[in-house]
Amino acid sequence: MSQREDLLAGAKKCLAEKGYSKTTARDVAAASGAHLASIGYHFGSKDNLMNTALIEASGEWGDAFEEIIRRAEPTNPRDRTRLLFASLFETLPAHRELMVASVQAFAHSQFDEGLRAALSEGIVEARRELSALILGVAPEEVSPDVVAGLGSVVYNLVTGYVLQYLVAPDSLPTADQAVAGLEALLPGGDGGADR
Repeated sequence: MSQREDLLAGAKKCLAEKGYSKTTARDVAAASGAHLASIGYHFGSKDNLMNTALIEASGEWGDAFEEIIRRAEPTNPRDRTRLLFASLFETLPAHRELMVASVQAFAHSQFDEGLRAALSEGIVEARRELSALILGVAPEEVSPDVVAGLGSVVYNLVTGYVLQYLVAPDSLPTADQAVAGLEALLPGGDGGADR
């Protein structure tokens, strides 16, 4: 691995172990085995390094969903949504520290324009990727209107479930309950509830 990659790996490790806001440049240098000055050389600042590490780690977690859904080859949006929820709920325990770091970063972004810009760009990309995943198409095939509609709804569901999990891990529904809840919002849907 290059020194830059070592720094990213060290920053990701620190995100999981210490969180976004409590990680220092010295922590990252120690975790990566790199020199402290190499952070500035490769990333400009510790904040830029942490932002890059957070975006990459979140992307890797999102890639895991895509792999599960594409491997299963569901044939319709409902089944792909169910698989998305199932894989989300299944992977949350293993990625809890990353989710805590993400929440910290979102709060910190109100005071860091660079972080806010990076997260904003990440949200747009996540909406596009999630739309493509649910529709079973390539991301470049998803129109801006679909990204704004479907993408933002699915993104909000994923982040909402992440927050629920962090506060009350035992409160998450099953994937089938989550899909039934969505269906209750549509005409003719009852959410699986008896009337």
